[in-house]
Amino acid sequence: MSENTQPNADLDAIRADIDRIDREVVRLLNERLVLAGEVGKWKRERGAEVYVPRREEEVFQRLAASNRGPLTDAALRAIYREVMSASIALEKETVIAYLGPEATYTHQAAMRKFGASLSYRAMLTIGDVFTEVEKGAADYGVIPIENSTEGAVFHSLDMLVESDLRIVAQIYLDIKHSLLSRHRLEEIETVWSKDQALGQCRRWLQTHLPRAELRDASSTTRAVQIARETPGAAAVAGALASEIYDVPVVATDIQDKAENITRFLVIGKTPSGPVANGRNRTSLVLSINDEVGALQKALAPFSNRGINLTKIESRPSRKKPWDYYFFIDLTGHFQDPPVREALAEARKFCPFVKWLGSYPHAE
Repeated sequence: MSENTQPNADLDAIRADIDRIDREVVRLLNERLVLAGEVGKWKRERGAEVYVPRREEEVFQRLAASNRGPLTDAALRAIYREVMSASIALEKETVIAYLGPEATYTHQAAMRKFGASLSYRAMLTIGDVFTEVEKGAADYGVIPIENSTEGAVFHSLDMLVESDLRIVAQIYLDIKHSLLSRHRLEEIETVWSKDQALGQCRRWLQTHLPRAELRDASSTTRAVQIARETPGAAAVAGALASEIYDVPVVATDIQDKAENITRFLVIGKTPSGPVANGRNRTSLVLSINDEVGALQKALAPFSNRGINLTKIESRPSRKKPWDYYFFIDLTGHFQDPPVREALAEARKFCPFVKWLGSYPHAE
């Protein structure tokens, strides 16, 4: 008997155990999907929503609570994201509209939230995403709302004011920008990308391409398409776009800040219920009168009830000069009595108050 016989036997035994576990996992996953199909039938009979953000987050939390490792909670969430995606697809054909084209960061965020089993529809503009959901051609929409470096996406804010859709979930995505081009760095004359992406890489571009002209494109993917077709052009985009559109990566991680995170929103027709553990977030928009102390009066109902305001963003209302909307995020759900009371009191001082949605505060 050779020296390697025993080690090989040990390895074969371990692999046999892995194969046995894999068969059991597949059996249990299919059993789970059969039950999900029964849930889908129940929902269809009652006209209920197939995707329930509250339920999704509670499942993730229970999984994390029972996880003893070595699998990380993040890895467990990624695995079950695909399990839930397959379950939703089994219950109903579900369409997700997103700001396209394919391979944009919004597309990546949508895939991260809903998984690979659903249908995705690229839209030309943020307004088109809202319209697609409003007319029922898509079940949900995914839009960018703010970046940790460049701030708010104003078109998204404006559409939230105008639309009757609600925010039902949020997504955080680490943004890693690359420079894509068919040319060497010294040959690049123009750099194309979405204005926010260019802003996130401003210092790197000034240092490495000081003579290049920065040009705005409708999306990072459109910028890659231009770079593919235009002599002397480059694009700021994600590495995934390089693979899809066959434009080489010239430089990686060119964003000015290492922690460059974009927050995206999921919009839909049906509001999301509160998560059982209380980790909820609410978004609203209000306007104030042009008088001394108006903003203080508008915010006092929240502070008096101990409600934490996590963000305040001002934006011109576009109705008259120097008139502003204030977009506010707070901790809590619209159904919480203190939040409802605060909103009711704020309406006494504010000409306009709109609840935009409540959703799980998941990152």
